[in-house]
Amino acid sequence: MYQLVNCLAPFLERQAYLVLDGGLASELEHLGMDLNDPLWSAKVLLEQPDAIAAVHRAYLEAGADLITTASYQASYPGLANRGLEDAAIGQLLRDSVYLAKTVRNEYLQSIEQDSERIRPLVAASVGPYGAFLADGSEYTGQYGVSRQTLYDFHRPRLAQLVAAEPDILAIETIPCLEEAEVLLALLAEFPQQPALLSYSCRDGKHISSGEPFKEAVKLVLGCSQILAVGINCTAPQWIGSLLEEVCDEVKIPLLVYPNRGEAWDPNKKCWIPGSAGVSLADQVATWYSLGAQLIGGCCRVRPVDITAIRTALAPIQP
Repeated sequence: MYQLVNCLAPFLERQAYLVLDGGLASELEHLGMDLNDPLWSAKVLLEQPDAIAAVHRAYLEAGADLITTASYQASYPGLANRGLEDAAIGQLLRDSVYLAKTVRNEYLQSIEQDSERIRPLVAASVGPYGAFLADGSEYTGQYGVSRQTLYDFHRPRLAQLVAAEPDILAIETIPCLEEAEVLLALLAEFPQQPALLSYSCRDGKHISSGEPFKEAVKLVLGCSQILAVGINCTAPQWIGSLLEEVCDEVKIPLLVYPNRGEAWDPNKKCWIPGSAGVSLADQVATWYSLGAQLIGGCCRVRPVDITAIRTALAPIQP
């Protein structure tokens, strides 16, 4: 009999929140790496894993309670297009988890004197089908493929990530109900594996496909493996309204890790100069009051921002 472990409980019982990490790819870009590639951050995982390790470490030092693996855009078809065979792809997916766990363990050894720090979690990132397409459809959900195609895409990757024994899966940036349904069905094939699920949203009421956020959240409420549900890679201006849509109905923690609010050009694959960016830390108290207990950042959110979020949450007591 499998036993599902709620790995969030120690954090929520002691400090009432978890601080998530921030953007991985945008931090790699800040370090000078060119990610204009269909594999995005998975290109660095394949070619320069030490750089991934450095970003993981930076977020732990910034105060993150959870770091997310570089597997968001790592997929069997995407890596096969780069010439990798199935065995090598499976190993790379597992390595993304092993790398994060190694960084976490080395970090803990370096702060042994800090007995107050709860052991940070490693979340294996499960990105949407649209991330593989690398055409911006992860923000529309308009894939034009069958449900079976989504099953076939996600199943082998999910199996490899679970085999590497992450603390939790981060099923993230999901743009449409159909893909969420597929992923929840596949998650049930690994009943011991807890997960987080977050949607990308286009405004204060709808996920990226245009379907109601409230309906998207209802999908997970009967799934004991989903320990928290919420929003990521969404403009901060919509987070409060989205939380208000569901906070009275959801009995599990909500999670939010928005981007900084800058605009992305999917054709040129770059952030649009001069587009607005905001301080997430200034909004943390409001989000927490609406049920968000897991808070961090996505694209363009850096370690200094994670430290600011942790500082803003520090006064909150269980």
